[in-house]
Amino acid sequence: MTMELRDLAMQVARIAQDAGKHALSNQVTPRSLTEVSAAARDYSRGLELDGRLSQFIYNRLTYVDPFNGRWDERSDEWHAGDRYWCIGGIDGVINYTRNMAEWSVTVSLFEFNEFGSAQPILGVVHAPALQLTYIAARRSGAIRMRATPLGEKREKIMPSTTSSLDGSVIGFGMSFKSDEARHALKVVADIAGRPADMKRVGPSSLDLCKVADGTYDAYFEPHLHKWDVPALSAGAVVLWEAQGQLSNWRGDLIHWRSENNLVATNGLILDDLKPYLVESWDNAQPSDNAQ
Repeated sequence: MTMELRDLAMQVARIAQDAGKHALSNQVTPRSLTEVSAAARDYSRGLELDGRLSQFIYNRLTYVDPFNGRWDERSDEWHAGDRYWCIGGIDGVINYTRNMAEWSVTVSLFEFNEFGSAQPILGVVHAPALQLTYIAARRSGAIRMRATPLGEKREKIMPSTTSSLDGSVIGFGMSFKSDEARHALKVVADIAGRPADMKRVGPSSLDLCKVADGTYDAYFEPHLHKWDVPALSAGAVVLWEAQGQLSNWRGDLIHWRSENNLVATNGLILDDLKPYLVESWDNAQPSDNAQ
């Protein structure tokens, strides 16, 4: 009999936590800052660890259930019910390299339906330095596990009930590329003064989970790429199962094989936020009359 997704998610969480211990130990190891070339955007120390972490996680997952393999190694052929592990290394590699606590290890599980559409059905986001783990599986809800002086605490999570930008707390993300970052900053400038606060911490997986547990009322980010899929898919399942909403800036579904302009909300604040996103994106597109 196939293992229940909820039980599978708990096993995946333990694997992610074990991987996180290795990554955290590596992060706190003293090193020379000359290893990192910020000007060249070369955060290779974190990226090298990505590969080792990803392989460690996948090796452990194969003992639980290998399914049809890894998402990034799937073929063009598919069958309804095929499942693939989507494994991230470190989401928030810049934070990791600079010894910040806001980074995570992520795992999701994609499943193909009869129409050939693959969607994530299980997600784990583990933040070792914060001692937080978010776990979700299809139709099983979402929980947050956190370390306390009295031991591990498990809590069911849900989004906030804020229905207006006024007095809200909004998270946003942006690329280091100036043309991509400009779209996010345009929205920030336009809505400044309405939210009580705007947060730019990252990474995207944790930003999604912060909407899921009510820390943020919404989070948006343009130009999320193919390499962001492991983080986004894991965080998406947490958000969905907590009863939050996820879409692109126009309100359409997320595409897991292309770039996305993503917005996550508690389901109540989107109508107030969406016009700012659409206007910013429309203004960023080249005119049909441009030569």
